[in-house]
Amino acid sequence: MNIWILLPLLVVLSGCTVEQIKSTLENAKPANDGTEFSNPGITAAEQPLGADVYRPTDKMTDEFDNSASPLSKRVLYFDRDQTKIRPEYQAVLAAHGKYLSKHTNALVILEGHTDEQGSREYNLALGEKRSQTVRQFLQLNGAITAQIEVVSYGEERPAKVGQEEASWQLNRRVEILYRR
Repeated sequence: MNIWILLPLLVVLSGCTVEQIKSTLENAKPANDGTEFSNPGITAAEQPLGADVYRPTDKMTDEFDNSASPLSKRVLYFDRDQTKIRPEYQAVLAAHGKYLSKHTNALVILEGHTDEQGSREYNLALGEKRSQTVRQFLQLNGAITAQIEVVSYGEERPAKVGQEEASWQLNRRVEILYRR
């Protein structure tokens, strides 16, 4: 049976958005070309489960791994209950947008995350809004819609487990993950 026929039922039963379920289903599929995917700058232990994230070529690795390059920064943090991009991340996002405009075959996933404060539904919506804000900023700097996928995990994938402000600050974020 075709899984896409069951998609509307899954949406109703799970309470997730169509995009979230599609993303989950697509990420569950193995890569067709046997390519190994990883998130540049994150160790294997920190790699999100099911992420088929772009591995830069050797030439690109310099840009992504050089700590002086804004492209090496792929996690943006947000204030509590906010979707506004902080001024310190604007140059980083501008660099990613320009990179995407020059490399039209590059694709990114914007993963929105929140701290555990608030309901599950509120946090999923807030993570989505944060990712959408980052998407708009990237597009203003040259990226095209087809290059960007948005997903929200809400509070489900914390960067740091804990019930204090130091943990919550690390969980209020959008991660930029490059993929093929």
